Amino acid sequence: MVTAMTDALLTLAQWLSPAFPVGAFAYSHGLEQAIHDGSISNSRDLEAWLSDLIAHGSGQSDAVFLAAAHASKDPRPIDHMARAFCASAERQTETILQGTAFCETIAQVWQIKMYDLCYPVAVGYAAGQMNVICKDTLRMYLHAFSSNLCSAAIRLIPIGQTDGQRVLLGLKPMIEAAAEKAMNTPLSLVASASFACDILAMRHETLQPRIFRT
Repeated sequence: MVTAMTDALLTLAQWLSPAFPVGAFAYSHGLEQAIHDGSISNSRDLEAWLSDLIAHGSGQSDAVFLAAAHASKDPRPIDHMARAFCASAERQTETILQGTAFCETIAQVWQIKMYDLCYPVAVGYAAGQMNVICKDTLRMYLHAFSSNLCSAAIRLIPIGQTDGQRVLLGLKPMIEAAAEKAMNTPLSLVASASFACDILAMRHETLQPRIFRT
């Protein structure tokens, strides 16, 4: 017999798996430019980079938007703020296109009324509508975010699959802390300080040749 908790965890695993059709594999979040420039050349660099994103950058701010949307009856004002918070055109494209794809699939498969939301707001709102625990959603979202970028780095640096798993294991405490912080951060205090990543995302717009869309 499937319990409510098991059902919720399996739902999150489905939503945030590589098989869910949001096209996450096409985005590197500026990582491709960082690797091209030599800022990231091994697994230690990668873990440090991702740690900064989760603790101080877009990972943390997206988590705050997700938590706010989870508790919201109308996520559209939160969505407007999340879109405005994107520091570059590519960053906005990444979150909008993934969010649109997520909303369309959720509406068709789970019959939840969804708006046209950017990705973290869409995930948070859908989880709230399904009564999925917010902190679990945050943990899984941040893990999926990290996992996707590790997968990109494995192809780009390259590093081996084993090193990629070591990086993900090392990020677990950071993910837990970021989820806890997001639960207790009001939208009025949302912030991001990953300026290097923002600049690299802007520079990636003209990188040629390139593999990833962002």
